[in-house]
Amino acid sequence: MHTVLNQEQFKYLFDTYFDAIRNYLYFRSGDSELATDIAQECFMRVWEKRNGFKDPPTKALLYKIANDFFISRYRKDLIARTYVVNSKPDGEMESPEEILEYKELKSKYELALSRLSEKQRVVFLMSRTEDFKYSEIAERLNLSVKAVEKRMKNALGFLRKALRN
Repeated sequence: MHTVLNQEQFKYLFDTYFDAIRNYLYFRSGDSELATDIAQECFMRVWEKRNGFKDPPTKALLYKIANDFFISRYRKDLIARTYVVNSKPDGEMESPEEILEYKELKSKYELALSRLSEKQRVVFLMSRTEDFKYSEIAERLNLSVKAVEKRMKNALGFLRKALRN
C-alpha cells in the first residue's frame, strides 16, 4: 500500500531539509545557483511522485535524489562543454587536408575520452576544460590531491597512447 504525502508533510520535509541539501550540492558544485536549482528540482520530483511512496521520504532518499540530479546535470554539462571546447570553426582551416586531419584527430580524441573511466574523465575535464587546480578538484570531488594526481596521470597516459595510434 502506498502512502500519499500530504501538503503538510511535504512542507515539513522542505523546511527541514532544503537548506541542507542545497548546501550539500553547493559543496559538490561550487555554484550556488546550480545548487539551488537542483535542490528545487529534487523537491519538485518528491512532490510530483508524492502518491508513489511506500513511506514518507527520508533524509537519505532526499540526498539520493539530489545526488542523482547533480550527476545527471553534470554529465549533460560535461558533454556540452567538451563539444564547445573541441569544436573549431571551419573558417580557421586552410585546406581540405587540414580539415580532414582535424576531424580525424578530434574523432580519436572523443573516442579516447569516452573510453576513460568516469573518474579519470571527470578529473581530466575539470582540469583541462574548467582550469581547476588539483586541490580544487580534490575538494569538489571529496578526494585527496594524490588521488586526483593519480587519476590525471593515468588519464594523460591513456590519452597519449590512444592519440598516437
